[in-house]
Amino acid sequence: MLGAALHPRTAQQLASLVRVMNSYYSNLIEGHITRPRDIERALSGDLDDDEGRRNLQIEAAAHVRVQAHIDLLCAQGALPDPVSVEFLKGLHAEFYQDAPEAMLLLKGVHHSFGMEPGRFRDKPEHDVEVGRHLPPSSERVAAFMDRFAQRYARDQLGTAGKILAIPAAHHRFNYIHPFPDGNGRVSRLMSHAMIQTAGIGAHGLWSVSRGLARGLGSRQEYKQMMARADTPRQGDLDGRGNLSLAALEEFVLWFLKVCLDQVTFMSSLFDLPNLTGRLRLYVERSGRLKPEAFRLLEEAAIRGEFARGDADRITRLPERTARVVLRQLIDEGLLDSETPKGPVSLRFPTKSLDLLFPQLFPAT
Repeated sequence: MLGAALHPRTAQQLASLVRVMNSYYSNLIEGHITRPRDIERALSGDLDDDEGRRNLQIEAAAHVRVQAHIDLLCAQGALPDPVSVEFLKGLHAEFYQDAPEAMLLLKGVHHSFGMEPGRFRDKPEHDVEVGRHLPPSSERVAAFMDRFAQRYARDQLGTAGKILAIPAAHHRFNYIHPFPDGNGRVSRLMSHAMIQTAGIGAHGLWSVSRGLARGLGSRQEYKQMMARADTPRQGDLDGRGNLSLAALEEFVLWFLKVCLDQVTFMSSLFDLPNLTGRLRLYVERSGRLKPEAFRLLEEAAIRGEFARGDADRITRLPERTARVVLRQLIDEGLLDSETPKGPVSLRFPTKSLDLLFPQLFPAT
């Protein structure tokens, strides 16, 4: 099982990294490149002076913040039904709560308008065309979304049904395109929440966005498969709705293969022996850290955290030297604590990702 050998505190820090990864790839799907280190800066409030790059940072940080809220609700057993109208409107509102006014100004059919976060399309000027896809008219969105929420409600689905509903709902939500903008991001956050609800999320240690952005064979697959699932019904044997059941089934199978591919990849990457091996390699290649620094990183990986005063015992170095080694790791961003003198646990700064987690991102 993914992450089964990890200490919960270590897994929690890795899940924080996965949120950044999820945000990066969700932005990439939209055609926006926001480097992991820029997302990390945004999360600490360090925004770029350039308006375009700053807006991308705001979007990326919003994705991380909203996903963290989803994960917290899930851990508390308080996650609402991810397909409910209230939850989806809340996702959209939370995602755009820090957006500057310029980001909310959209060009409609007749004139530009300001998007109201958390509000479905309900005016003629909200009607849009997404590539070759013409979503339902604004006056029909509310009815479509009520039916959507009923069709994929988790309480009426068994274990297998909850898993199969993830890709089906993902496509149907995007087909309806209920919000004037931000539907792709909301759909991926919704899918993340549904994955947690279905019990296959491994506490946030894998990301569907990475798989969708990369595909199984090419980076164009996601949009191609989504467009194919828009195909109208092909005769009386192809389902009962307006859209092709066969095309939806093809999308569902592809989506689930993408999920399995990502679980397999992340299982290898986050396997404890592999992780500690890469931590050792990081210390060896740093040129700055003493070899004993690895013992502190290994201790944090296995035990989750340790008291600062234990550094000499763990490293078997004199107390003063052990404190220097510990301080170096804190300065490197590889160890940190919630309070200035509290126990330290592992951290994964973006500058360490190329070595610690190869292929997690493109070149950072």
